[in-house]
Amino acid sequence: MSGNQALVEIAEQMVPQLHNTVVYPKQVIEVIPQADAFQGWATTPLHSMDSLEAKSYGKNEQFIVDFGDHQVGYLSLSIKPVGSPPDAPLRLKLIFGEMPCEIGESFEDYDGWLSRSWLQDEIINVDILPCELKLPRRYTFRYLKVIVLDTSRKYKVAFTDIHCTTVTSGDLSKIEPLPEHMSEELKAMDRIGIRTLQNCMQTVFEDGPKRDRRLWIGDLRLQAMANEYTFKNYDLVKRCLYLFGGMTLEGGQVGACLFEKPKPHVDDTLLYDYSLFFVATLYDYYMATKDGDALEKLWPIAMDQIRNALRRLDEKGVVKDDATWWCFTDWHEELNKQTSAQAVLIYCMKRGLVLAQHLQRAEEVQYIQDQINLTSQAAIKYLYNEDNGLFTSGSEHQISWASQIWMALAEVMDEKDNARMMERLLMERPTIGMKTPYMYHHLIEALILCDMKDEALKQMHAYWGEMVKDGADCFWELYNPEDKRLSPYGSNLINSYCHAWSCTPSYFIRKYYIS
Repeated sequence: MSGNQALVEIAEQMVPQLHNTVVYPKQVIEVIPQADAFQGWATTPLHSMDSLEAKSYGKNEQFIVDFGDHQVGYLSLSIKPVGSPPDAPLRLKLIFGEMPCEIGESFEDYDGWLSRSWLQDEIINVDILPCELKLPRRYTFRYLKVIVLDTSRKYKVAFTDIHCTTVTSGDLSKIEPLPEHMSEELKAMDRIGIRTLQNCMQTVFEDGPKRDRRLWIGDLRLQAMANEYTFKNYDLVKRCLYLFGGMTLEGGQVGACLFEKPKPHVDDTLLYDYSLFFVATLYDYYMATKDGDALEKLWPIAMDQIRNALRRLDEKGVVKDDATWWCFTDWHEELNKQTSAQAVLIYCMKRGLVLAQHLQRAEEVQYIQDQINLTSQAAIKYLYNEDNGLFTSGSEHQISWASQIWMALAEVMDEKDNARMMERLLMERPTIGMKTPYMYHHLIEALILCDMKDEALKQMHAYWGEMVKDGADCFWELYNPEDKRLSPYGSNLINSYCHAWSCTPSYFIRKYYIS
């Protein structure tokens, strides 16, 4: 790791105060298999929380409570013995679930390739009863399953209080209400988008409060966009930018993600597009705040990202596509990313150009403008197929949604040609499609840029609206209406069901659809 420790120290002085709220479960439920429910699991109410307090539980007995909405925080349980004085420890198993599948399916059968330790369960032994059990670990859940693994033959236990103390740096009092005339569907998408962002807003903008619980710059960029129209917590955006800017990799590249604890440190993951998004995120932050001091301090890092990215160009001015790099773009195993990477480079250089102009860096302005011209002309000459009006990617000349969407966002062509390309995309519907809300965000953005707001709204309803219909109380990391158990990690149990890059319906609704 290299970087500027002074920037990290500034960031560490900006750790936000977290807002706490005590939340109680709404009811006791059952999770049941149901073929037509999302991922095959549904919930049904059993009885009230008042009834739970009157019950007692012995060995191998269990119950499930529903908190009514997605929570991020710390669990407390008050437990008392019922019957004879306890003559053996109480042994409990607690299982936390964002979604019913995590309660209905056994974690013991998990065979995904991400660590089993991300699945949220605990076995706890309690020696002295009655007690108030406060779990030290932060959990992310709506559903809690409590299993009494053992007591003794002489006593059972009753649960007199269960609550969660939630934590977030997102202050709901900052949220402006939507106009009354807006449709209930848009209000629901906005509410869930805000809840998603709020629960990811901790001492940094986390990508997911269950998993990975760290700061990824691709997520940060979209969170910051939504934050501008909701919580307006610009200090949190600034803190994250300073952390990324202060801890670059050995080559000067901004790392894809970083950790806060035990002290801030950057992960070794390097993504071509994510490093460039430091430039775009700084641009968005500056345009929202006009924070000239932050721009002065962070611009050298942004300029380094542009220079580093340009080193990947071949003699034609096209991003080299080989086995030595990684560009994210979307979770799609077959997606070739050369053309989307070229477009991201152009997109970010155009924003860097504006920042260099604000700083009156004449030489850098000229350098960036020359590189924009070079890469834009190369994109049209070598990546655009005039016969079908679409961009191709890689040696196989692959046609994908991602390539068209990112070239539209890069505005390599004029507005009319961009719009024609997006219309052709929607008509042709290439088989190399989109897998994540992250990619769908960019589809919506591209359609709006091409003055296709009605189509953008239609696509938003067809994607995030379907998540709402499938029971989302926060928006998810992955969603494929055709394959609702889809996971890039080998198991839907490990998917994040409150994920930062999915929060942007609130951004679109509040920026483009309030009138």
